[in-house]
Amino acid sequence: MNNINTSKRDGASKTKRMGTVKRLAGYLLKRKWLMLCALVMMLVANLLALIGPKISGSAIDAIAEGATDFDKVFFYCALMAGFYILSAAFSYVLSVLMIKLSQSIVKSMRREVMDRLLTLPVSYFDNHPAGDIISRISYDIDTVNTSLSGDVLAILASFITVVGSFVMMVSISPVMLLVFLITIPASLLFTAYKTKKIQPYFRKRSGKLGELNGYAEEMLSGHSSIKAGSREEHVIDSFAKRNENAVTAYYDADYHGCIVGPSVNFINNLSLALISILGGFLFLGGGITLGNLSSFVLYSRRFAGPINEMASVLTELQSAMAAAERVFRLLDEAPETPDKPNAHVFDSVNGDISFKNVDFGYNEKGLTLKDITMHAAKGKTVAIVGPTGAGKTTIINLLMRFYDINSGAIELDGVETRDAARDSLRSGFSMVLQDTWLFDGTVRENIAYGNGEVTSEQVEQAAKAAHIHDYIMSLEKGYDTVLSDEGGGISKGQQQLITIARAMLSDASVLILDEATSNVDSRTEELIQRAMLSLMKDKTCIIIAHRLSTVKNADTVLVLKDGAILQQGTHETLVSTPGFYHDLYYAQFE
Repeated sequence: MNNINTSKRDGASKTKRMGTVKRLAGYLLKRKWLMLCALVMMLVANLLALIGPKISGSAIDAIAEGATDFDKVFFYCALMAGFYILSAAFSYVLSVLMIKLSQSIVKSMRREVMDRLLTLPVSYFDNHPAGDIISRISYDIDTVNTSLSGDVLAILASFITVVGSFVMMVSISPVMLLVFLITIPASLLFTAYKTKKIQPYFRKRSGKLGELNGYAEEMLSGHSSIKAGSREEHVIDSFAKRNENAVTAYYDADYHGCIVGPSVNFINNLSLALISILGGFLFLGGGITLGNLSSFVLYSRRFAGPINEMASVLTELQSAMAAAERVFRLLDEAPETPDKPNAHVFDSVNGDISFKNVDFGYNEKGLTLKDITMHAAKGKTVAIVGPTGAGKTTIINLLMRFYDINSGAIELDGVETRDAARDSLRSGFSMVLQDTWLFDGTVRENIAYGNGEVTSEQVEQAAKAAHIHDYIMSLEKGYDTVLSDEGGGISKGQQQLITIARAMLSDASVLILDEATSNVDSRTEELIQRAMLSLMKDKTCIIIAHRLSTVKNADTVLVLKDGAILQQGTHETLVSTPGFYHDLYYAQFE
């Protein structure tokens, strides 16, 4: 039974490898004319280089004939130099073509990966560390590119050299080729055996590197929390374990990979020794000239050298195959469920929202939301409160169709959201999240992001309404100040005010505030709430908050606990009624 299972696994692995090879070949075929030029250059360069040893033998024979004909020797030497110079020139052109080809492939692969990432559902990013994804875009694609641009061509060049050298050796002395009947099969069998054994090590190496990058990215993004909690030693120990796993995986892959080259090289050197011994006897018996013996030895090195190189190249290809599998696994991830045929397209969104008996779970282990029924009429404000893990943010994820519900219905302006086109649905929402997102650009560009063509005056008005204008003007270049990635250099509260200003420029009918004032002080929070009143006018607003001071003006307050609506009503009604909200409110303010 174990043998059967092993056979099945080997068959599946072989099928997967063949599929990966075909997909990699597709990138080369898309650039067939560039690849054809490279092949021609490679063919000419190698053939010109193969003529050199034959001419060298003729020059040696001209010297060994007794009365040395220096004119003939110089002629052969000049001819040999000419062929080598031409070969070098074609090799240079080939290198330039391969640089262009490789960079074209890298550009294409990274674009495809990014295009795929933008189509993937939110659940994919919830389940995959950002560092691992970045590792696939950078390290894995670079590894694949190295093989496509260099290793594949090296194998083809080696094939031409081996065939050309074999033909030249046949023309010199077919008898001496008997040596290769022993050494070549030994080289090929050993290489094939080790190649099969090495593949899992390189696959594991890529995986462990992705895990290490993922952990490093998480720890760097949470650096301040680590420092605040004095968790440096714990992080160092955890990183050390992952680093050790990655180093071990690299060592295993490189150790088993490096065995191939020296072993094949030993076999090739053994063949050279046998050729020298057999050639010596033939020369003494008059069966071969000294020049032809010299040429045969040179060709034997060219014949055996590529075989040795191919062993090393095949080892590198194992790494590339493992990296390619990770890249293709990402490219094969299922995108968001496509919109239904003839899906409803919102020309404009009024903002009437209804949840009807909605059940939802992120996985099969249980439901996160249970029988949620709520209504947010156009222009009304609904606040959602509750303990951590109650399902508050999940409601937003469902409303935006980042996830689809298990049962029930969510309607926007009377249209079931699953029957609507996602782009038009999401265009009706503007969001301010607890986790701010700023990009590498000017303050003006960050505020205007996603809001089409807006004027500088509109940007400044939004900044004033968000109470960030004075701070921006205090910067050296004002609104033209360039923010580094993730808004480095300014406080979290200031970053959040910029994202609030961004939301104020939006003409969306529904405004979602997910802990939007969590990073600002109480005074600024009060000012923003006043500004929000004008922003929220005639808009449906959904507020998620832990700080209950932000929900006093809501038309309806929903109290969630364990995924179910525990209480529902106005702030005044709920706070005056003994129950969960009453206790929660007074626990914060007493």
